[in-house]
Amino acid sequence: MKIRFALLVLLTLSVTPVSQADAAENRTSRFALVIGNAKYPDAEAPLKEPLNDVRDLATELKRDGFEVDVGENLTGDAMRRALDKLYGRIKPGSVALIFFSGFGVQSARQSYMIPVDAQIWTEPDVRRDGFSLETVLGEINSRGAGVKIALLDASRRNPFERRFRSFSAGLAPVIAPSGTLVMYSAALSSVVSDTGSDHSLFVGELLKEIRTADLTAEETLNRTRVAVTRASRSEQVPWISSSLAEDFSFIPDARPQTAPVAIAKPVDTAPRKDATPIAANPTPVAPAPAPVKPAETAPAAADAPRDEAKIALALADDPTVKSLNSKLAENPEDAGALYRRGQVYASKGAYALAIKDFDETIRLNPKDVEAFNNRCWARTVVNELQAALKDCNEALRLRPNFVDALDSRGLVNLKNGQSKNAIADFDAALKINPQLTSSLYGRGLAKQRLGATAEGDLDITNAKAMDPDIVKEFAGYGVR
Repeated sequence: MKIRFALLVLLTLSVTPVSQADAAENRTSRFALVIGNAKYPDAEAPLKEPLNDVRDLATELKRDGFEVDVGENLTGDAMRRALDKLYGRIKPGSVALIFFSGFGVQSARQSYMIPVDAQIWTEPDVRRDGFSLETVLGEINSRGAGVKIALLDASRRNPFERRFRSFSAGLAPVIAPSGTLVMYSAALSSVVSDTGSDHSLFVGELLKEIRTADLTAEETLNRTRVAVTRASRSEQVPWISSSLAEDFSFIPDARPQTAPVAIAKPVDTAPRKDATPIAANPTPVAPAPAPVKPAETAPAAADAPRDEAKIALALADDPTVKSLNSKLAENPEDAGALYRRGQVYASKGAYALAIKDFDETIRLNPKDVEAFNNRCWARTVVNELQAALKDCNEALRLRPNFVDALDSRGLVNLKNGQSKNAIADFDAALKINPQLTSSLYGRGLAKQRLGATAEGDLDITNAKAMDPDIVKEFAGYGVR
């Protein structure tokens, strides 16, 4: 039900004052850290793809003028040392690139790269042992790199998520500095199974496109996205987000002849392979929604417009929002930028602004299932329940087994007083992802309201054990 964000290539304009001569000289300095983690003790077998992928990518990057450090099967201490070495090499105006292949986990709306010796049993363990992509990017940015590139091929099913998942699988969206190009090997909050082959589909297509001359980095990655989507028959759709402030090409002597490509959020319409199709509405919904009980709605809801005005004012200086505003000033119909800005607004609590951006995204692409789901969730939080229900139903019509939309519609029905319908939706979501804490907790509340106290208490206890913050999360949605 949450707003989600995903592989990351980042290019950030340095905030450190540099003379034009020094900047031009340092921009020729290219540094890369490529990490392939394959042997995780918690996994049933080593991953076959990461080591071959990092070796081939390192060879290509060296050909393109990068000084490359390669890390294989790095522990937490080794990853920290490798990152510190990269940070220390960065000069104002230089290029810094990080690539990670292995297991990634999202927690608290951030994506974490996992070392091979991580001991993860609860969600706090992710933040203790993992390396936050946002933190890494922030550190690279603070060192003054003129161009930052980070790539994550980590949207894999992993052994950690099954233990505690309170959010969707896969990777989360990234709030990155201005001048950033972000790419994941799969869509936000989605996963792809390790194929068991020697190379990943994503890296294979990326290497083909990097070798194409006269392309900007944006064009290279967008062509990679298209190639992966086509080769996988839409089962794997990489995710890209861009706020580039200058042109950059992987091939040093390339002279781009075209403006950077506007990269829109890909729409993954392929059904999940591990799911059973669910009907658009498994249980009949009453034509008119029941009024929300006062006890179910947070007391602060009436103050939301005033709070949102403050949030909107604060977000005016947010680097990501400013960059997206600039892109939209150039092209008001950039659906990718509108969707991304809506995600940022919603993640910060500016729901009215988020809904407006999702409105525009859907106007431009009436089949954008992610936008329908996110608008459903945002409308639910602000108690626009009838409109939210329509959005969730449309998302499920477009993608019948979309677990996030089932989870979102369960919340709609819970707030609407439709407890039986809520249970049906949460049951369907849990059938696809048994560790989805929000559905487990929501189902517990719905069961309690129907008088099944013992069953509801069990669901709630299990959800709280998996995520101690779940009660606070639902309170933020106006549900207690």
